[in-house]
Amino acid sequence: GEPIDLDNDPVWTWSDGGLIEGQIRFVKENIQFRDGKMVIEVLKKRANVDLCSAAEGKVLREKDLSSGEMRTRHNIFRYGRYEVRMKAPSVQPNDTKTNGNYIATMFVFRDGKDKHWREIDFEITGDSPGSVTTNVLSADNTIEWRAGIQATVHHEMPFNDREDFHVYAFEWLPDSITWYVDGKKVRQYKGGQVSIPELSGKIMMNTWVYDERGLFGGPQVENDRFPMQTEYDWFRFYKWDGDTHYPCAGLGSSCLTADDRYLAKNNPCDGIANEGLKFGRPPCETHCR
Repeated sequence: GEPIDLDNDPVWTWSDGGLIEGQIRFVKENIQFRDGKMVIEVLKKRANVDLCSAAEGKVLREKDLSSGEMRTRHNIFRYGRYEVRMKAPSVQPNDTKTNGNYIATMFVFRDGKDKHWREIDFEITGDSPGSVTTNVLSADNTIEWRAGIQATVHHEMPFNDREDFHVYAFEWLPDSITWYVDGKKVRQYKGGQVSIPELSGKIMMNTWVYDERGLFGGPQVENDRFPMQTEYDWFRFYKWDGDTHYPCAGLGSSCLTADDRYLAKNNPCDGIANEGLKFGRPPCETHCR
């Protein structure tokens, strides 16, 4: 297929964000389309971007690494089946056995954590060749991660997820979330301390590296060599017939509520207004260049 134009595509775009606990900043250039696949590349190169992040709505400190995050433009995805065929990165060139630190993902995520943090994840991590985490988060008015807002299960797969492509999928329904790997059910969650997300979100795929503490993604951060690459063969979304509101017609923005538009900007060039206040203050301003 043709490469996606991430500045002009009606559905997909890129993020200029970055995690507080991570060593990376997301930039468009690190999302590449080649040989029919999407490649997200982690580089030992500081991002040439404003410290103000449109996606985070705040100023971020400078990061030593850059990577990419592909995401949908709007919070229009809710109940249904999400599938990706992807291959995790090798920590060192031509070496799928050495462990290091990375988090390679496919997930659904709602707003900049500040108002309605909703998230359902597949996270492939660098601590072992078969390490996969399934995760659901739900919290309101939360500035950063804390224990108790997520229900997480760590899985050891019977294969090396860096050697080949595998299909990771989850089905999100109002009363359950079920995760699958290569068509086999690995987990079902029916609620509990963490509520099943009920609000729409954006589909996201990224790769990031934790800071030198390596508290998630693998403790052997020092083994990482760059570039590191996560490869994505395809992504598919199947809408649940019972959802009469999302996605919007034509995968556009016509069904968005005011809450769906809250701090919904992704990058300086996406043409989306960053509506709303971040803890009582306007978000920092970015400039497309």
